[in-house]
Formats: sequence, C-alpha cells, structure tokens
Amino acid sequence: MTDPRRTALALLFGATLAWSTSGLFARAIPLDTATVILWRGLFGAAGLLVTLLALRGWQGIRDFAHLGWAGWLYALCSGLGMLFFVGSLKATTIAHVAIIYATVPFAAAGLGWLVLREVPSRAAMLASALALTGSVTMVGLGGDGRWQGDLMALGMVAAMAAIIVIARARPQLPALAAGTVSAIWAPLACLPFASLDGITVENVALMAGFGLINSTLGFALFVFGSRHAAPVVTGLMGALETPLTPLWVWLAFAETPTPATLAGGGLVLLAVCWFILQESRRPSS
Repeated sequence: MTDPRRTALALLFGATLAWSTSGLFARAIPLDTATVILWRGLFGAAGLLVTLLALRGWQGIRDFAHLGWAGWLYALCSGLGMLFFVGSLKATTIAHVAIIYATVPFAAAGLGWLVLREVPSRAAMLASALALTGSVTMVGLGGDGRWQGDLMALGMVAAMAAIIVIARARPQLPALAAGTVSAIWAPLACLPFASLDGITVENVALMAGFGLINSTLGFALFVFGSRHAAPVVTGLMGALETPLTPLWVWLAFAETPTPATLAGGGLVLLAVCWFILQESRRPSS
C-alpha cells in the first residue's frame, strides 16, 4: 500500500510548507542579517540534534564519524545555501530571489543528468517550465534588483541543486548529521558580525520559531523525501515555495497580492498539482 514515491512527494510537500514560512519570519524579525542567521542557525541545529537523537538514538551521534566525503560536501553545500538564502533576501528584492529560486528544478535536473545520468521525464520538465513561467508572471522582470544579491541567489540555487543530487546519489548518507553540521558552522561563521542590539524575548522567540519550523522541520522532511525522488522532482516540489511564501505574508500582514501574483502563483500551483497527479498514476518501477 505504501508507495515510496508518493511518500517522498508528501514529505517534500511538507518541507516546502515549512520553508515557505521564511518570509513571515524575515518580515517579523527587525534585526540584521548576521544576527538572524546566527540565532536561526543555532536553534535549527539544536532542533536537528534532538531529531537525530529521537530517530537514531545514540547511533545518531556515531553518524558524525561516518559522514565521509559526501557527508562533508553535503554539510558544506547546505551551510552555503543557508548563508546565500538569507543574504540574498537582504541584498536584493524578494522578486529577484523568487524568480532565481524557481530555476532549482532545472539546475537539479541538469546536475542530476551530469552526475547520475538520470534523464528527467517529459512531464517533469514540462511542469518545471510551467512553474518557472508562473514565477516570472508572479514577480515580474523589473530592474529593481542588485547584482550582489542576485549572485547570492544563484549561489543558493547551485547549493540546493548540489544537496538534492548528493542525497539522491547517496541515499544512505547520514544527512541529518550532515545537516546538523551545516546548521552549526554556517551561523558560527556569522558570529563576528552579529550584534546584541535589539535582542528581546519576542525577537528570540521569533528566531527560535524561524530555526525550529523553517530550518529543523523543513530540513528533516526534505532529507527523507529527497532520498526517494529524482532531482528534478525534488526541485519541482520546492517551486511551490514561490507562491506560498507571499501567501502567508498576505494572510499575516494583510498585503493584498497583485493580479500578477495571483495569476503566476496559480500557474505554479497548477504545474505542481498536475505533475503530482501524473506521478501518482505512473506505475512504480
């Protein structure tokens, strides 16, 4: 009854929901980038460590000694992705970050083909193209971005594609342990630039939620889902984050979406839902 492919889709959808809260927390926390990365990362690392112990017991601690080159590369790419992601949100417009992030399915598919020789299905590529079209429609192609932030967003895409392919190539990789390592080294790299100015109980609580929901929960679901899904599928499910992130901000902060946002977001949702339907009908291999 349990189909690993359908389970993977459900887990990846849950990860996307958790990651889509980033806009809410970023908007609600009035602190600088380095400080937010530091606190978010440390809370996220604590949550991942607890998750690792809950799922693996003390064997989870031994996982750190069995990362291997793939595990350390995963931790490096995951940490860089975290830094690039938060940095890009601060250095360029949300519109540019969103449209660049929508290229993850293509980057993952291309890297998966180069490294794993996995040829994406026609349905997956068609849905990816449709999702990208929706993202372009939603955010527009204005020239209000800044090249420094756009480059960081491209770095985020490359890092995301890399961890997708690594997880696919090494399904037995102790990814939770590797993710915990990334959630420790990346925020600690921001420690010299962080500040105690503006630290209140409310802001700490928000950063704890940022780390535990957006980082821990999202990453844990992603780890287990990406093991059993092709790179293009994993990237495509992540494309849902593009319309969902402004949706939560709209609901929480009463920011009315423009017609382009509604049309483009609907197109992304349509593309992903259509693809999930196609996947559910395809016989398991």
